[in-house]
Amino acid sequence: MNAHVAPRQPAGSSAGLTSRPAMPSRLARHRGTLLVLVLVALAHLGTWWVMNRPVEMPGFRGQVNGLAFAPYQRGQSAEGNNWPTPEQIEGDLRRVAPLTRHIRTYAAHGGIERIPEIAWNTGLDLKITLGSWLDRRLDRNAAELRRLVQVARESRNVERVLVGNEAVLRGDVTPAQMVGYIEQVRRQVRQPVSTAEPWHVWIDHPEIGNAVDYITIHLLPYWEGLPIDDALRFIMEKYDAVQARFPGKRIVIGEVGWPSDGVAQGAARATRVNQALFMRSFFNIAEQRGLEYFVMEAFDQPWKVSFEGRAAGHWGMYDLDRHQKWPLTGPVQETPGWLGWALGASLAAFLASFFFLSRRPDIRWQGKLMLAVLSQGFVALGTCVVLAMTETYMSTTAGVVWSLLIAGQVLLLALLLSDGFELAETVFGRVSKRRWAPLPAPEGTKLPKVSIHLPICNEPPHMVRQTLDALAELDYPDFEVLVVDNNTADPAIWEPVAEHCARLGARFRFYHLGKWPGFKAGALNFAMRETAPDAEIVGVIDSDYLVRPDWLRRMVPFFERPEVGFTQSPQDYRDAHGGLFKRLMFWEYAGFFKAGMVTRNERNAIIQHGTMTLIRKSAMVQAAVDGKFWAEWCICEDSELGLRLMRQGWEAVYCPDSMGRGVMPDDFSAYRKQRHRWAFGAVQIVKGHWRALLNPFDRSLTQGQRFHFVMGWMPWLGDALGLAFVIGGLVWSVGLTLIPLTRLYPMVDIFGLQIATEGLRTALVSLGLSDEFPIALFMLPSLGLFAFKLAQIWMLYSARVSCGLLDRLGAALGGLALTHTIGKAVWQGFFKRRAHFARTPKMENAPALVQGLMTARQEGIFLVLLWVAAIGITVAHRGGTWEAILWTVILLVQSIPYLAAVSMALIAAIPAAQAVVLPGAVQVQSSAGQVVARTEVN
Repeated sequence: MNAHVAPRQPAGSSAGLTSRPAMPSRLARHRGTLLVLVLVALAHLGTWWVMNRPVEMPGFRGQVNGLAFAPYQRGQSAEGNNWPTPEQIEGDLRRVAPLTRHIRTYAAHGGIERIPEIAWNTGLDLKITLGSWLDRRLDRNAAELRRLVQVARESRNVERVLVGNEAVLRGDVTPAQMVGYIEQVRRQVRQPVSTAEPWHVWIDHPEIGNAVDYITIHLLPYWEGLPIDDALRFIMEKYDAVQARFPGKRIVIGEVGWPSDGVAQGAARATRVNQALFMRSFFNIAEQRGLEYFVMEAFDQPWKVSFEGRAAGHWGMYDLDRHQKWPLTGPVQETPGWLGWALGASLAAFLASFFFLSRRPDIRWQGKLMLAVLSQGFVALGTCVVLAMTETYMSTTAGVVWSLLIAGQVLLLALLLSDGFELAETVFGRVSKRRWAPLPAPEGTKLPKVSIHLPICNEPPHMVRQTLDALAELDYPDFEVLVVDNNTADPAIWEPVAEHCARLGARFRFYHLGKWPGFKAGALNFAMRETAPDAEIVGVIDSDYLVRPDWLRRMVPFFERPEVGFTQSPQDYRDAHGGLFKRLMFWEYAGFFKAGMVTRNERNAIIQHGTMTLIRKSAMVQAAVDGKFWAEWCICEDSELGLRLMRQGWEAVYCPDSMGRGVMPDDFSAYRKQRHRWAFGAVQIVKGHWRALLNPFDRSLTQGQRFHFVMGWMPWLGDALGLAFVIGGLVWSVGLTLIPLTRLYPMVDIFGLQIATEGLRTALVSLGLSDEFPIALFMLPSLGLFAFKLAQIWMLYSARVSCGLLDRLGAALGGLALTHTIGKAVWQGFFKRRAHFARTPKMENAPALVQGLMTARQEGIFLVLLWVAAIGITVAHRGGTWEAILWTVILLVQSIPYLAAVSMALIAAIPAAQAVVLPGAVQVQSSAGQVVARTEVN
């Protein structure tokens, strides 16, 4: 086993993601895959067709009586200084003229007062109901009414005048003030005068009705929360009620309509089909009864969204780009262009599935079907999100937010597909190319010298002595053990270890470094410099591992193959019997080593660990950087070295048989610190090797290696995104809860003082909060991914890990409990360069119950906040809409990992002597007779 430089493996080797057979055989190999993918794609298209079938409804062949006319274009607003130009107004007037002969305006300023003049000069036969806007500013109201009177007196096409719009409803003007304004205007114009208010304001304030020349009522059943089937009945009942209240008065419906998009109001659903159905049905009834009305409204007005909600921007018969949303006759589709979206989504999902499945034609049809369905379903949801984005009016800021959310959906899709592919090939794959059992050396074989490095820091002396005793029992002819103690200040801790090494003989050498840089990597670099010159293999184990006597004799022979750079045995544990907490951890760890590492080994892409690993010394010398064999900048120096060796072209061997067993963390705090270190270190590795991992033109890694390293760490990025969504959801829930409550309770009693809540509502809105739920489609993929992850754990454990039902649930609990820790570590890894190496304390007493709970205090706080938010949403919205119910479900699902963390902390506080033994369990013993786990009877 002489030093050499390993050759780069050819592109078609087993380490790559795929080989390239001849074209005829490729088609034959993929015939089954293509058949499954085509069938699922057709089912996907069929679902789109069913959901977008044209809806038959009554047609209308007459002329619309009138339109509420607000000519604001994209980027314009009635609340700003960017008003429509005369040319834009003229264009909109020409656009609506073929549809109606009557329009209604809302203001007498900002150029809107010129609409009668522009319509007259253009020669359009349009009658104008001239409006004005009144609020609490008295001086502004006076100026507005002067312009209203002036335009009404000068214009020959103004047929009616409106003094204010819903000013009494908003509380800007009192009924008495409104009566005064109306009388003031009536004295100065020849046209009939009224004001516009919802139907109930006229009923509640008959003095206003007595002061006007005609009644102008608003009938908008969507805001009443009525289903579409009851909407027409409702508005006609209210119309008749107002008519009965003011007999002999002419009644004009100033606003009637239904939005094409927006958050549900009770049973009212804002859709294109519902808008068309309501308006067409109303047009026919209005024509039969001779009603005068104005449709709310001609064009979509997204500037209203900020204070009235998303639906406020979608009341127009035309969209913001002046395209008619639906015809007056014939069937109506919710998404007229659905076919193009469906074909694009189906093709994208087909190609994504084929990209993965073509690499493993040996996967059984069940695995192919599973991945195809996952891909088509998830791409369909993502496509619906993008489709919703194209139909939503948004500011630049909102566009950026949506784009980031869509990018997050793409990451979730990549994560889902990679996890789905791993599940398919692990559970349903037929062929294994790189499975190795331990390889005993033939009799008489000369075995190379091995230098075993044992770094320690503040480790319990009795534990280290057990490890050294196990090493002394190794059945191997030539090895040395270098024990390197660094940064242990108390001589009472390291001196007993030094004395024990002396008793074990010359093979064991002890070094005490005192204060030493580089943490574990620094100690290992020191050990490399002290390694015997004739040693060809370097082994590393943790201070708590009891190795099997045949470890070296069965693993070293793999190095007879010149391309092998390192070997790895799984991390295993001997203290699973030490209580329920240890048992849960044992099975949580087992999933990765029994399934994940085996799958990664198929493409020479295993993760190297800092224990139970053997490395060719010449490979370490070749891969050294600046004289450092182990990276002291990375707190996961073991995984970083493995990746570096692979970039040099070395092959790894993973043997799934247990060659040694250590001990697990004693409490939840230690368990969490360990996973934080792994996640933070993974981000460090990605940042340090980003070209090899992310640059497709960098060929230092094979396709398979790049795939597994990137996609293998992607779930941790998903946890980071999940943490961001949790925080964002909590912040948004403040608005979702408080804004509706401030509307229900305009005054609150605080220490006997009646405090108005309007200021609070204004402050919340100014902070960008709303009482509208974000697009639910953004949340559905997250819920779907969460459900898939649970199903993935279940299926992987069923196929690869020999444990029972309750232990599978326990493993899932342990994994979920670390979600917050991993997410936080990933975010820290993005913004921090270095992190302190937090050693994992072992074989220490479990903490008291209260102390155990405090270890999960962050998770506990988030848990309480999520539950309070869910209760607040339920109270504020009274479970009245499916959005409120879905948002509550999302908050509760988001709380599950935090509940798991608190539960694990409490379980960890249970003393080992009182550990719960679940019913129906049997003990699993090691070859030495030690109990290493308890498993459920299947």
